Order: sequence, then C-alpha cells, then structure tokens
Amino acid sequence: MLLIPTVQGALARVAELLRIDGPELGRKLLQVLVIWILAWVAVRLIRVFARRIEYAVDDGDARITTLREKRGMTIAQLLRTVGRGVVLVVAVLLTLNLFIEIGPLLAGAGILGLAVSFGAQSLVKDFISGFFFLLEDQFALGDVIEAAGKSGVVEQITLRVVVLRDVEGTRHIIPNGEIKTVSNKTAGWGRAIIDVPVSGDTDVDRVLAAVRGEAERLAREDEWRGVLDGVPEVWGVEALGDNRVVVRTVARTQPGAQWGLARELRRRLKNRFDAEGIRLPGVPPPPAPAEPPALPSGSGIR
Repeated sequence: MLLIPTVQGALARVAELLRIDGPELGRKLLQVLVIWILAWVAVRLIRVFARRIEYAVDDGDARITTLREKRGMTIAQLLRTVGRGVVLVVAVLLTLNLFIEIGPLLAGAGILGLAVSFGAQSLVKDFISGFFFLLEDQFALGDVIEAAGKSGVVEQITLRVVVLRDVEGTRHIIPNGEIKTVSNKTAGWGRAIIDVPVSGDTDVDRVLAAVRGEAERLAREDEWRGVLDGVPEVWGVEALGDNRVVVRTVARTQPGAQWGLARELRRRLKNRFDAEGIRLPGVPPPPAPAEPPALPSGSGIR
C-alpha cells in the first residue's frame, strides 16, 4: 500500500520536471512501453530470420562446409549484430522524441561525430575495411585465413574486427584496418601436399607403385570419396638429398579437408612401407639372418 503513493509522487516529480501534466505523462509512458515491446519483437524476428538463413544454406553434410554455407552463416551473424544495434538505436531515439525535440540533438550529434571522426580515423578505417571485406566476400565464417601475421579459423566477423582461433586455441582479435593482405586457405577448394622421404638406396619405382596403390585405394572408399576431387596424383621424385629420396603426392579436396586427408594418407603409407620393407631415411636395414654354426669334422652326421 505504501508503494502506490511513492510511485505517484515519483511520477508527479517527473511530470513537473518535463513540464507535462499527469495524464499526458501516463500516455507517454504507455507509448514508451509499446516502443520497447516492438523493439523486443523486432530483435526476436531478426534472430528468427538469421536462423532461417542458416537452415536454408545447410546441406545436411557435417563433414563438408560449402562456400554457400559459409556465406550464409556470415550474413546471419552480421544480421544479428548490426540488426540488434539498429533496433536499439531507433528505440532510444523514438523514446527521447516523446519527451524532447530530437532535431537539434541529432544536429549536435552530427557535428560531434564529425569532430570525433578526425580523432578516431583508425576506427573509421576499421569500419570501411570491414564493409569491403563483406561486400567482396573475401572470407567467411569457418574459413582458415592468414591476416595481420595471425592465422586461424574465422570465428566472428563484424564491421570493426575479425576474430580468429588458431590451432592452439588462442583467440586473435584483429581490427579490420590492420589487415592489408588476406590469405584464404579454404576458398573454393583445398590442396593436400604429401612429401614422403624414403631411404636413398630404395627402389624408387617400387615406392611410386606403393604410393599410387594407396592413393587409389583411399579414393575408392566412401569416407573419402566425397572429400576428394579425383584420385590423388603422384607427382614423383620431388627432391634428392643425403641418403634420402622425397616422393610428392598432391590431392585436391573440398575446402578445409586437405589437412585431415594428408594425415590419413601419411598413416597408410607408413603401414604400406612397413609391410613391403621400404625403409625411411635413417632407419637401418634389418639384420641378416645368422648362419648356422659349422659342424665339427668327424661328427658322423651326414
């Protein structure tokens, strides 16, 4: 019961401060409530629309993230961040407009923004660079890129920063204005390069036959057929060194799948080499079987 007089007193003081009568203040507060309810609904709709975009580009294959999926996830994330900001700014301006004339306020904000822009040129540069990154589709969420001396998976893209996660789990936040060159390692397709060294005294033709056999067997398996773009190519002898020969194999893959495929092919080649007695550099040959001891003369054994 004591709360009602307290609230009425507070509203009366607010009405006196804003120079409006009590009933008018009640109507304006109701309008404020409506504005923020609509803002909440708009934010919810933005989230729903962003999820619809992600569902629309999802092809159902978790092994491969296509370029269309990456682009859709990037647009959805940007829609969430920018859309929520725009809705909140509009709601605040509409709320202020109920009580004060915001025309002079906006004009003053424009002048202040112009003054601030001269002192915050790097921030303006970040926004301009971020806009062109998105417009030109230079990279998307899930891409593996190298930028500003850092490399990793793109976790977040905004108009101000790009967030990368490297192989050690470190999170790098890079302002867009500092990115001069972007190296996208998962744009369109990937390439796995597998260099396998063998001992210099090994029959190279036998090594090449073993590598081709494993590459063809890998390409026939269902697990890797959808990842590979054709059978891996055995390019042959790539380098000669001190007691070693390096054989190179190249495989074109779906973007982002090249590293996993390279590890799998190396594992298979190691097992194949062990089975066929193909030695790696620095591995000594197996010892020759010991000869049976000579029998003494006159033992009577024939």
